[in-house]
Amino acid sequence: MSKKGERKEAPKKAEEPKKEAKKAESAPVEAPKEEAKPAKVEKAPKPEKKKKEEKGIFILYKIESDKVVRLRPTCERCGPGYFMADHGNRYTCGHCGFTRYKPAKE
Repeated sequence: MSKKGERKEAPKKAEEPKKEAKKAESAPVEAPKEEAKPAKVEKAPKPEKKKKEEKGIFILYKIESDKVVRLRPTCERCGPGYFMADHGNRYTCGHCGFTRYKPAKE
């Protein structure tokens, strides 16, 4: 009979020999056969793209008689340094989204 403090030891499992990975000894694997490719048709050369003019500060300022003139208005909310974009019938600030409509021509 067993006592309260003693525990039965589990029988040790016999170590199984490691199984070696089976190598593919069956038919050797062949490389996929290349299919006949159709002859390439030469295409006409693409037309060259037109180079765009650099906008930069040339569209924001104009020099008149040794003075710099701003061509676009500045934003009323953001202050000087934030020019408004010209969208035909309105000016819009890209920083805060403020929009000012141009006066209607009669």
